[in-house]
Amino acid sequence: MGLTFTAVDSTALSTAEYYGKALCELGEEHPEIVALTADLGKSTKIGMFGEQFPDRFFNVGIAEQNMFGVAAGMAKAGLVPFLSTFSTFASLRSADQLHSDICYQNIDCKVIATHSGTSFGQAGSTHHAICDLAVARSMPNLTLICPADGMETVNAVRAAYETPGPFYIRINRGFDRVVYPSSDYEFEIGKAITLNEGTDITVIACGSGVFQALTAAKFLENSDGLKVRVINMHTIKPIDREAVEKAVNDTRRIITVEDHNVKGGLGDAVASVMAELGKGCAFKKLGVQDEFAPIGLHEDIMSIIGIDSNGIIEAVREVMKKDFEEDDDWEDEV
Repeated sequence: MGLTFTAVDSTALSTAEYYGKALCELGEEHPEIVALTADLGKSTKIGMFGEQFPDRFFNVGIAEQNMFGVAAGMAKAGLVPFLSTFSTFASLRSADQLHSDICYQNIDCKVIATHSGTSFGQAGSTHHAICDLAVARSMPNLTLICPADGMETVNAVRAAYETPGPFYIRINRGFDRVVYPSSDYEFEIGKAITLNEGTDITVIACGSGVFQALTAAKFLENSDGLKVRVINMHTIKPIDREAVEKAVNDTRRIITVEDHNVKGGLGDAVASVMAELGKGCAFKKLGVQDEFAPIGLHEDIMSIIGIDSNGIIEAVREVMKKDFEEDDDWEDEV
């Protein structure tokens, strides 16, 4: 049975709602945790922490760059700040502060970047975060996680607290489809999760693309008899090189799916690993094709740019028709 929801249920289904609750749970156990917002406490759900711990919650106003600097100072003083704003503001408007104040000093700041990709599609191009993975990937010391759903976000927040150093956790606005019914599964930073076994082709996805890839894989098995491996690459940096290499060796056909520009994000991270392996592989990157995304509802944008299940199905069929080599002999490729 498909997931259904109403306007009343939508807040509870928001990925940010899950992270807000997880942060409150951590706050009860760890008094050194503080939270910061740039006047978006309600929208990003970090305001939940403020309601429970008002003395440890700081609203700096509409001044995202200042928020990053304040958080850096708090971290230097021994606190563990979680700061949250929309992804496009966290990665672009505050890039200098993220780079110099947080990453350069390699301090314990945890950035929760919400409304990522085109998930706030109706807000227009200023609020589409289609460059943030590329920006965050390029910053030394920064761990970059893109959870598949709310429960994985809970695990990412907990792991971020337990792991010293700067983090960038990229989540959507809400209405995420459920991949994990609970947080009780093996989650490890830098270790991808194979959600569907397959030997014909591999789809490596992150964020909202994971559920769509699973849906496509199930359809293709029933309709085309294809065994599609689906990998949830929740950690973009450090990327799971072993998972990529195994997928190349086992299936020799790879598709990446991301709600982001195909330049600089998950697809390029996977491509870099494959290039270093020196092995031939049929490869296709799904995402925003180096242009600004259209304005509209998230599900409509995903369909238009081809990262919904229908777009993935079409891409799989296309790549399955490609001959990457006349034989399967690796000896002439290394």
